[in-house]
Amino acid sequence: MSEAKHPYHLVDPSPWPVMGAFSALVLFGGAVMFMHKLALFGIPGAWWLGAGGVLTLATMYYWWRDVVREGEIQGHHSAVVQLGLRYGMALFIASEVMFFAAFFWAYFDVSLFFNEAAQYSRVKFSGGTWPPKGLTVFNPWGVPFLNTLILLTSGVTLTWSHHELREGNRRAFMQGLGLTILLGLTFTALQAYEYASAPFSFRAVVDGEVVKGGSVYTSTFFMATGFHGFHVIVGTLFLIVCFFRGTKGHFKPDHHFGFEAAAWYWHFVDVVWLFLFSCVYWWGSGNAPLH
Repeated sequence: MSEAKHPYHLVDPSPWPVMGAFSALVLFGGAVMFMHKLALFGIPGAWWLGAGGVLTLATMYYWWRDVVREGEIQGHHSAVVQLGLRYGMALFIASEVMFFAAFFWAYFDVSLFFNEAAQYSRVKFSGGTWPPKGLTVFNPWGVPFLNTLILLTSGVTLTWSHHELREGNRRAFMQGLGLTILLGLTFTALQAYEYASAPFSFRAVVDGEVVKGGSVYTSTFFMATGFHGFHVIVGTLFLIVCFFRGTKGHFKPDHHFGFEAAAWYWHFVDVVWLFLFSCVYWWGSGNAPLH
C-alpha cells in the first residue's frame, strides 16, 4: 500500500450506515405499532420496538468502536480530520439548539399570549392566567434550584478535568471526570424524584377535574424539561464512555477530541438548564400555588 500524500482520512467501506438506517426504521415502526397496539407478522409492536432499540444501540457501539480505532490505533485523525470533526460537532449542537428553541417558543407563545392561544385552540384557559388557575406548580427554590447547583458544579469539575488532561495529569483528569459523572447521575435521580412527586400530569387533573388549558402548561413543561433530562442521560453516557476510554490510556494532551466533544455537549446541557430554570421554573411559576 502506497503512503498517503494528503492529511485527509478516506474511510473504508462500512456496513454501519445501512445498519443504522435499518435499525432506526425498526425502532420507529415498532414505536408506532406499540402506541397503536398493532402487530406485524404476528409479532406485537412492543417486540419490534425492543428489537429496534437493541439494533440501534449495537450499531452505535460498533460504529463508534471503529471510529475510536481509527483515531487511537490507526492514527487517521490528523489535525485536518480533527478540525472536520469539530465542525461536525458544532453543527450537531446547533441543531440541538433549534430543538430547544422550538420548545421555548411554544412555552412563551402560550404563556405570554395565552388568551390568543386559547382562542385559536378553542380552549378557554382557566382564570385567564398563566399558569392556569387551580394548577399547583413546582417551587423553583426546591429541587430545581438544587439541580441547578449540581449542574453548575458539574461544569466546573469537567472544566477542571479538561485542564488537567491538557497538562498531562491523568490522575486528576480521571478524578474530575468521575466527579462529573457522579453529579450527572445525581441530577437525573433528583429529576426522576421530582417527576414522581409532580402535582400535575399531562392532563392537569385538579380535584378530580381536568383544568382547561392546564394541559398546555403541563405539556410544554414536560416536553422541555423531559427533553433536557434525556440530554443529561445521553451526556452522562458520553462521559462514562470517556471514563472507560481514559482507564485504557486513551486521550493525550494534544489529541483528545472524543473527550472534548463530550465536554462541549455537557456544557451545552448546562446552559440550556439555566434557561429552563429561569424561564420555566422561576418566571413561569407566576403567582400559582407552589408544590
